[in-house]
Amino acid sequence: MELKTSYKVTDWLPTTVKEMKQLGWERPDVILFSGDAYVDHPSFGAAVIGRILAAEGLKVVIVPQPNWRDDLRDFKKFGEPNLFFAITGGCMDSMVNHYTANKRKRSNDAYTPGGRPGQRPDYATITYSKIVKKLFPDIPLIIGGIEASLRRVTHYDYWSNKLMPSIIIDSEADLLFYGMGEKSLKDFTRLVKRGVPITSLTTIPQTVFKRYIGEKYATNKKWGAIELHSHEECLDDKLKYARNFRHIEEESNKMQANKLTQEVNDSVVVINPPYPPMKEKDLDSVFDLPFTRLPHPRYHKKGAIPAYEMIRHSVNLHRGCFGGCSFCTISAHQGKFIVSRSEKSILKEVEQVTQMPDFKGYISDLGGPSANMYKMQGIHLEICEKCKRPSCIFPSVCKNLNIDHKPMTDLYKKVTQHKKVKRAFIGSGIRYDMVLHQTGNPEIDENNMEYLREVIRNHVSGRLKVAPEHTSDDVLNFMRKPSFDLFKQLTKIFNQINKEAGLNQQLIPYFISSHPGSESSSMANLAIETKKLDFKLEQVQDFTPTPMTVATVMYYSGYHPYTLEKSYTAKTKQEKLNQRQFFFWYKNEYKRQIITELKRINRQDLIKALFDKK
Repeated sequence: MELKTSYKVTDWLPTTVKEMKQLGWERPDVILFSGDAYVDHPSFGAAVIGRILAAEGLKVVIVPQPNWRDDLRDFKKFGEPNLFFAITGGCMDSMVNHYTANKRKRSNDAYTPGGRPGQRPDYATITYSKIVKKLFPDIPLIIGGIEASLRRVTHYDYWSNKLMPSIIIDSEADLLFYGMGEKSLKDFTRLVKRGVPITSLTTIPQTVFKRYIGEKYATNKKWGAIELHSHEECLDDKLKYARNFRHIEEESNKMQANKLTQEVNDSVVVINPPYPPMKEKDLDSVFDLPFTRLPHPRYHKKGAIPAYEMIRHSVNLHRGCFGGCSFCTISAHQGKFIVSRSEKSILKEVEQVTQMPDFKGYISDLGGPSANMYKMQGIHLEICEKCKRPSCIFPSVCKNLNIDHKPMTDLYKKVTQHKKVKRAFIGSGIRYDMVLHQTGNPEIDENNMEYLREVIRNHVSGRLKVAPEHTSDDVLNFMRKPSFDLFKQLTKIFNQINKEAGLNQQLIPYFISSHPGSESSSMANLAIETKKLDFKLEQVQDFTPTPMTVATVMYYSGYHPYTLEKSYTAKTKQEKLNQRQFFFWYKNEYKRQIITELKRINRQDLIKALFDKK
């Protein structure tokens, strides 16, 4: 199989009327607006959605990063579509894209040529949607992508410091597609092509719509229903907001979930349950779509697109993550159940990558949301069908979870046997708690250690990045992360394997400050523990509250949504700085402030532990 290395502009979805005319179209069926530049690659959501719709026989055009500040010509240039408008804010929530944890404006945008900022608005999905609805009020409008998906219910918006209702309300869209939308989009498209009005499409799984309270709509009678506290109740009572989240998270992660409803003013938001996890062949079919794997030619000489440069020679092995970390949104969007590609599909993509003109023999990442979950699932799936645990590995690894790493070790070896592949790196984060977990099955335990040896010896580019996130057990429990003792164990094994192989590689840990549950004493403990291991930290960040995470609920409400116990979170700028400075205890400019802070909390004992040179 050969990959095309020479393309015509018609190999991409049209982005201008001229390009559309070259395909012989007079009018598109679908006009897709995206907050990102158009990169025709399976790692970019807008490209996947466009290709899915095109595979259904629709004439799809895409308008990347439309100008919302001029005469709105980008929104008007294609006129009205035959079927519907579609909008995505892009691969990131626009507010996360724009602002740091300290709410400072970022100076770059990884999804824009040259990394230029300012090419999309704040709250991009809402902004684009309101423009489209004003210009074309009678044309159906659907929304999707990360921003819409994670704002599908009442959520805390860190940047405005307030609760916002489901984005279906403020966007005025007709239908919201949450999660990975291929299956729901296909069902929707087939019905719309038959002339079924969008107002009657209320039984498609993994979609959200609104109706007036008391208004009748069709529903699947097999679905159970859970009524959440209304948006107005959440505004009045933070505890009710916290109570809601447990239902939201559990239903997002169940194989047989309930429908959720929530009243907002005179409307009710209906969140249909998700589809069961995709099958291997369905995921393979997505990667088989005719992507060019390249940015659109319109960006020629306009600068590299950083997000594309990062993944251009990488290969995604699976979707989903069963880690359930409190600060992460992956399971809320992709689900906790792993959907893996076939080995054949992966090796086919590896072949495509090796034929790219700029390929030098190095695959930057063979991974996924977490690197080492490929091919993992429940041993007895009937148990999984009844499960509502948010994490399969916290507080302990589920006994029904098959964590045999051998399929990954075998796959890595097959990839590196390709004659054009010199090295294949594992750039995604590795859950070392699964590798080090003792299953009681000697064969699987040995397979897992062999996986770790294989990674350290052959798939690390000098530095292996892992994410212990904190050292305090109390904070780690809030995070749904394992004890720091496991990281210490990993450090010993990592150093031993390097010594045996004659390698001089580094272990690079990630840590978070100001996470719910973390106090200054917790951060002092982090500094002391990492000092003992001779780490001077580089990969650190302040906790950023993002929609639809357990940690964000704790940050805003002050309650843990599962226990309903009160929890402390650093919120003021000074409180955050007091925690962050502990990362850099070894720098003289922070020593005085750290000592002052430890005296303030009456922990002089920690001063000696941190700064005593003995």
